[in-house]
Amino acid sequence: MARTKEFDPDAALRAAIELFWRRGYEATSMSDLVEHLGIGRASIYATFGNKHELYLKALARYEEGNLPDLLEELSRPGPALPGVRSLVRRYAAEATADDLRGRGCFVTNTAAELAPRDPAAARRVERNWDQLETVLHSALVRARAQGELPAGRDPLTLARMLLVLLQGLRVVGKASPDPARVRDAAEQALTLLD
Repeated sequence: MARTKEFDPDAALRAAIELFWRRGYEATSMSDLVEHLGIGRASIYATFGNKHELYLKALARYEEGNLPDLLEELSRPGPALPGVRSLVRRYAAEATADDLRGRGCFVTNTAAELAPRDPAAARRVERNWDQLETVLHSALVRARAQGELPAGRDPLTLARMLLVLLQGLRVVGKASPDPARVRDAAEQALTLLD
């Protein structure tokens, strides 16, 4: 007869997100996971697989929590550019917020730490970026159709520029003690939407 799990897998996955996000993949050992999640090594393997599989599951869960909010924010009826501007400013504010400084974005951290040598992590990062680019592109197409964006502006190129900007804001915000650097860059990039 199968044993009943004596822990909440969802709570354990949230704890794994927090630990991987704070420390990164390489700096987190299985012993760290056992201690932080408060469950045995065998239970981790039985529920989530090895450390790499757990990391990818944590990354997927992290992504699930963010994309629906972005989609909702950028799909509201009415003018589209205020939502895009708000999103860029929110990324800048989050990148320099005291509670997030030093941690950055879990996806951006994965891109820097693992994607160059880990095909599975690279696919997850690319999927996330594709989704963000698509949401931005859709909002910018709508903005151009509504006359908010000059007709000569290419929504796809602007969406890609904003994607790269947002990821860059996360990286610079993680490492720089000067929040003005991030805020100024975000505001300058927004002038491209005028």
